[in-house]
Amino acid sequence: MGGWRAAIGIALLAGTTAAWAVNYPITPQQRSTAQQVAEAGVPLSELSPNAPDSYTVKRGDTLWDISSMFLKRPWRWPELWGMNLDQIRNPHLIYPGQVLFLEKVDGRARLRVGRPVGNGTVKLSPRVRSEGLDGAISSIPLHLIEPFLNEAVIFNTNELEAAPRIVAAQENRVLLTRGDSAYVRGGEIADLRDWRLFRNPKPLVDPRSKEVLGYEAVYVGTASYTRPGETGKNGEVIPATFRIESTRLEAGIGDRLSPVPPRDFISYVPHAPQQEVDGLIASLYGDALTAGQNQIVALNKGSQDGLERGHVLALWRYGRNAVDNTDGKRVAIKLPDERHGLLFVFRVFDRMSYALVLNVQEPVRVGDRFTQP
Repeated sequence: MGGWRAAIGIALLAGTTAAWAVNYPITPQQRSTAQQVAEAGVPLSELSPNAPDSYTVKRGDTLWDISSMFLKRPWRWPELWGMNLDQIRNPHLIYPGQVLFLEKVDGRARLRVGRPVGNGTVKLSPRVRSEGLDGAISSIPLHLIEPFLNEAVIFNTNELEAAPRIVAAQENRVLLTRGDSAYVRGGEIADLRDWRLFRNPKPLVDPRSKEVLGYEAVYVGTASYTRPGETGKNGEVIPATFRIESTRLEAGIGDRLSPVPPRDFISYVPHAPQQEVDGLIASLYGDALTAGQNQIVALNKGSQDGLERGHVLALWRYGRNAVDNTDGKRVAIKLPDERHGLLFVFRVFDRMSYALVLNVQEPVRVGDRFTQP
C-alpha cells in the first residue's frame, strides 16, 4: 500500500491541535517524514477536472465536501490539506469565510488558506482563531452519525443476558416513557448516573465464515440511577430505582441496562486504510432489507483487522453470471465486480464496525463486499 499513506497518517497526527484530539507520541523521524509529505502536495492528475482556483468556505460545508471539490479521490485529502502544516494544522480548524487557494507548482498542487484584505488582494499567512471551535467545519455531516454514537452498539458477547433488567414499573405500568420510574435488579448495578436501555440482543454473523462476531441490541432509550436497591427488614428484595430520561421506544419489563460510556471527542477525519482490506456487509442497521445513501451498515471487520474511525472504504457490486455464446458455444462466464459506492467508518469494535454509506449507485445488501478505496 506504499509508504505515502503511512506518511500521510503521520502528517495528520503531527498537525493535530484541536482541543479534543488525542495526543499521539511523534518521533523526530516521523515529524521529518510528515514535513516531506507536507511539502509534496498532490500530483495535478489527482485534481478534479473542475477544481476551482479558489473557494470561500461556507457554513454547512464539510471537509469531505471541499475535498471532493478539489480531488478525484477525496480520501487522499491529507496530501492536499496536510502539505502546509503551519497554516492548516487541523482540518477542523477551517472556518466559514476563509478562502482556500489552489497553488500549482512543478506539476503538483497545494491548498493554502488566505483571506481577502484591502482592495481584494490576498495575504497568505498563518492565523490563529480566537473564536470557539463550534464554528469550525466538520469532516462529514455529523448530524447523520451523532444519533448512532450511543445507540448503535455491538457487544462482544451476549453480556446483556447478565445485565441489570427492569423488573417492575410504577403503578403497575407495562410500558414506561420519559419521567417514569423503573425498578431494576440483577447483574451489577454500579453507582453510575447515566445508563442506556436495550432490548432483544441478536447475534451478528459473519456472512463468510458464519461465525458470531458480536451481538447487536435494539436501542430503547436512557435512564438515570436514582436510588440503590436494598434488603428489607423481613429479608425481602427491594430493587434499585431508575428514572427514564429519554425513549426511542417505550421501555418495558425485561429491558436491559448498560452504562453510558464516556463521550469520545476524537476527530472523524476521512482517510484511506494503510493496509489492504477485504470484508463483507454483515448487517443493516434497523429493519431495512437494503441500505442507501446516509444509512448505517455493520461490517465484519473491526479494530483487530486494522479498521479505525475515519476509514473510507469502497463498496463493490458482484459481477453477475452470464453465458457467452458469441462463437456458437455456450460458455459460462462471470462478469467482473464493479465498484459502486463509498463507506465511512465511524464506530469500531473488536471484530466489527459501523459505517455510514456516503454514496452508492445500487442498494446495499448483507453480503456485499468492501475494500480499501
